[in-house]
Amino acid sequence: MDEGISRRKMLVAGGIGAGLLVGWGVWPRSYANNLVAAPGETIFDGFVKIGEDGHIAVVVPQAEMGQGVWTALPQMLADELGADWRTVSVEPAPINPLYANDFLLREGAAEAVPHALAGVAGRVATEVAARTTFLLTGGSSSVRGFEARYRAAGAGARVLLCMAAARRWKIDWQACDTRDGFVMRGDDRLRFGELAAEAAALDLPAGVALRTPGAGGISGRSVPRIDLPSKVDGSMRFAGDVRLPDMVYAAVRGAPAGGARLTGVTLAAGDGVPGVIAVVQNPAWVAVVARNWWAANRGLDAIDPAFRSGGAAPDAASIDAALTAALNGTGGKRFAETGDVAAVLGAAAPITAEFAVPFAAHAPMETLTATARVSGDRLEIWMPTQALVASRDAVARATGFKPAQVIVYPMPIGGGFGRKVDHDAAVQAALIAIQVKRPVQLVWSREEETMRSRNRPPARARMSARLGAGGAILDWQARIATPSSAGEMTARLLPRFAGDPGHAERAAVEGAVPPYAIPAVAVDHLPVEVGVETGIWRSVAHSYTAFFTECFVDMLAAQAGIDPFSHRIRMLGGQARLAKCLSLVTARGEWEGGGAGSGQGIAIHSSFGSHVAMLADVRVDAGRIRVVKITAAVDAGRLIHPDLVRAQIEGGILWGMAATLGGAVSYVAGVPEQRNFDALGLPMLADTPEIAIELIRSDAAPGGVGEIAVPPVAPAIANAVATLIGRRLRTLPLKL
Repeated sequence: MDEGISRRKMLVAGGIGAGLLVGWGVWPRSYANNLVAAPGETIFDGFVKIGEDGHIAVVVPQAEMGQGVWTALPQMLADELGADWRTVSVEPAPINPLYANDFLLREGAAEAVPHALAGVAGRVATEVAARTTFLLTGGSSSVRGFEARYRAAGAGARVLLCMAAARRWKIDWQACDTRDGFVMRGDDRLRFGELAAEAAALDLPAGVALRTPGAGGISGRSVPRIDLPSKVDGSMRFAGDVRLPDMVYAAVRGAPAGGARLTGVTLAAGDGVPGVIAVVQNPAWVAVVARNWWAANRGLDAIDPAFRSGGAAPDAASIDAALTAALNGTGGKRFAETGDVAAVLGAAAPITAEFAVPFAAHAPMETLTATARVSGDRLEIWMPTQALVASRDAVARATGFKPAQVIVYPMPIGGGFGRKVDHDAAVQAALIAIQVKRPVQLVWSREEETMRSRNRPPARARMSARLGAGGAILDWQARIATPSSAGEMTARLLPRFAGDPGHAERAAVEGAVPPYAIPAVAVDHLPVEVGVETGIWRSVAHSYTAFFTECFVDMLAAQAGIDPFSHRIRMLGGQARLAKCLSLVTARGEWEGGGAGSGQGIAIHSSFGSHVAMLADVRVDAGRIRVVKITAAVDAGRLIHPDLVRAQIEGGILWGMAATLGGAVSYVAGVPEQRNFDALGLPMLADTPEIAIELIRSDAAPGGVGEIAVPPVAPAIANAVATLIGRRLRTLPLKL
């Protein structure tokens, strides 16, 4: 949509930008690192330390949750540095503006303003990220957002090492190079370790040149993962492995959704459970503290907490009614528009269809977990977190400690998917530790995690389009009713920046603009309050907008009497990378045309800077949908670690299958009916299809990979099922 720039828009946007830039003009443009060097280590900058023994410690602010960020980011630095990969290790970054994820804020800011103001918005976003120390792992942003910093850090250290070696050899440093942990000039070689201290004391020249990616022999290769050995042998310590002197354990039970509050517990019954030490009551939850976690969890059942809501608790019927009312209403906001949709749609009766998706659970293997210890005026927290600073600040607000007094030790994450953005367990553990005056480890039970998680929101869409000659799509309108989950998340994580969490938001319809050449397109978000807090989920809005779009495209192809591949490919003239993915996947997947009875379906989607096409081969056995094979063609730009990319695509496909064919999360009296994995209908090993992945070689900038495979799974399977049963299933999960 080409938004016109009114005088008022220019004054408001310009005024805000100028005010922020002038106001922060006194803030430093660069920040000193606050790293600590171990004996024999030399700090080069905020991203790398080199030891006398030659080890290279790469500092990483992004949370490792299985996606391989502890390998990919060090790879980029090590490649520029010319390191020996066997000597590279990782340590978590401390809180510092150096590590702010300004990429996420710049990306969001650029999308929210007219194109002419994108530059100003980006600069403001960068200032906001640094000023607030915005640390966040999400949005498939780690490689995209940090590549430049890590390559620059590696190149800078390489130049300094070459300068130090050149001083000893009395030559021009530009005659030197690095490889496998050595500075070299002909047959002369010096180890990084013996040069590190001298090199770090030198001044870096201006205009350090970067190598061609891969020139160091590390980037672009599937090198051994840094985190894998300790995960395999069990030596990696997760939050649940923390042990402190005099530590006790806690289990918690939260209130149902809808504003319920704790009204009573049976304390005497808890006293009868061996090992129970204390009961900690809060208006929104109650915890039992014991000498071991099993006793604490048994104590919770014994005290039989009672909660009461001041109004009607949300359930499936009330949530459905709210979505329906929003979809049929006249509110909402248009976030994308090209052409004159109203004129075209008004010219003739359009083809319309409605689609729906339910709440979707994160279901990570690791439930929310945190350990808290109060030592004098300091509060320490060990926790898995995707939002380090926001978690620290939330604990500070809840306890009365100053942020500087709260020390958060970020632990490796046993499954995030957006769930570990929230900090409930850390706040609860801190409050419990303060009351019992002992270190406390709080672990949410699987039941608590399933019932109290902030799930992916439900969404409902009404799609409208009109076909012209030869089946060409003349116009397209998507009206999507769903909660404003990004606004809710902002209110929880960054309350000082939060607006009205119920307002329409661009994030709720992300990915809803079709990639096809359609003259008139409109996308509307209709915000809805369902009475249940929602959260971000792997691939966020793309997880449902791709389902709406790609299923509707198939319907239009059938209406026009054109096969789904031909219908798509002729509309992708301006999307060369996506068109290549589509052509490749149909060739590799042996596409047969998608006719009746074929059991084949295709879907395409672009997200997080990457492009994916997917072909599903499906059959129906005894009334059950069975996915036989999934073929994916992926263009994720230049690949840092091909095996990591392949693993993320494979995992994304299975994640998408779970949401497509598994069990929906449904509410009764403010609480999900589901309690454990068994009720979520997750794919079993026997359900896993053959997966074939084609990674397209590209010199384009790296795209995200952690979430990109999820969106096209549901529409590809749904489109395949439609060829078998002769009708279209338009609600997830797909049930015959």
